[in-house]
Amino acid sequence: MELENCACRYFISYSGVKLPLKLVNELPDASHLENRNTYFRGFFDGDERLLLLEKLVYGDVELRHQYSYHGNGTLSRAEITDVDGEITVLSFDEAGQALD
Repeated sequence: MELENCACRYFISYSGVKLPLKLVNELPDASHLENRNTYFRGFFDGDERLLLLEKLVYGDVELRHQYSYHGNGTLSRAEITDVDGEITVLSFDEAGQALD
């Protein structure tokens, strides 16, 4: 995944359980991170779609979500890496329904 043309923004938390996760409480800039133990880093494309989300705890990535989208903007794939490095891949049809 290429993130060179993506906007990187920082958040305190996320809301909901449906994918892609919704990052909330945006921090104004990276200078506000120095006193935070836990925060989320999100990379967004030009259409404001979240492509990569990372939960950082004491500087280490503890959770990672990579998202890709169908042409109509619905989520097509989510690759989730947990704190143990286990990867779960979920696929979705163009209506947003999970595929087996």
